[in-house]
Amino acid sequence: MKKLTSLFLTALIIGLFSSVNFAQDLESYLAKADSLSDAFKFNEAVTVLEKANQKFPNNWKVLWRLSRENIYIGNATKDDDKREAIYEKAFALADQAVKAGPDQAVTYLRRAIANGKIALSKGVFSVGGIVNAARADLKKAIQLGNGGNYVQAVAHYVLGRTHAKVSEKWKPARSVLGLGWADLDIALKEYQKAIDLYPNFVMFYVDYARAEMRNDNYEKAKQLLEKALTVPNKDVDDPKLKEEAKKLLKEVNEEL
Repeated sequence: MKKLTSLFLTALIIGLFSSVNFAQDLESYLAKADSLSDAFKFNEAVTVLEKANQKFPNNWKVLWRLSRENIYIGNATKDDDKREAIYEKAFALADQAVKAGPDQAVTYLRRAIANGKIALSKGVFSVGGIVNAARADLKKAIQLGNGGNYVQAVAHYVLGRTHAKVSEKWKPARSVLGLGWADLDIALKEYQKAIDLYPNFVMFYVDYARAEMRNDNYEKAKQLLEKALTVPNKDVDDPKLKEEAKKLLKEVNEEL
């Protein structure tokens, strides 16, 4: 009996150590990929994540990151056909991530972002089904409420941006396409929620300001644009967004 107990304890200890080593090994891949991504070395991050995907197949943490890096690579691709193909790949990876982690907000967020990129490349009003799918994923991510403030903030921001973009078209015309739900007022509320959750992202302020300009609220737009210029750069597009913020600020000042 003592021998059996000893064997059981030995197996348990080995199992625990194996689990710890597994987790540590996976986290080292993820940390390295995140570090490369933060340095805007997206192709290198993909290389690390592809190795992780071979070693830890069907892991939602790996898959959503692979989707993210492909979005970044697609954004920098000038060839329209290649860019759309990369976005399709990003969607496929995010779709796998959702299936592997159906209770994780970030997986739905990344699938929504991929779908949003596909919709923009094809023309939002020609792919109403894709836009509606993205909206559903964003609402699911928000409903789940996990992933931390950054994930939730981006979910609210992308939902706000979706409302803002779709609401540019005359409502009766887009209602025929199943997009009658879009509302600029909802976009404004979603942008504010994003900033409340994560107040240091340039694109939140710039897109919120654009929406307020459409709403003829130039004083609010001015405050947002001035804030955008003080926020530290975090995203690869932040310098370009700040230049745009300066131009928009001039337009706003002319209206005031």
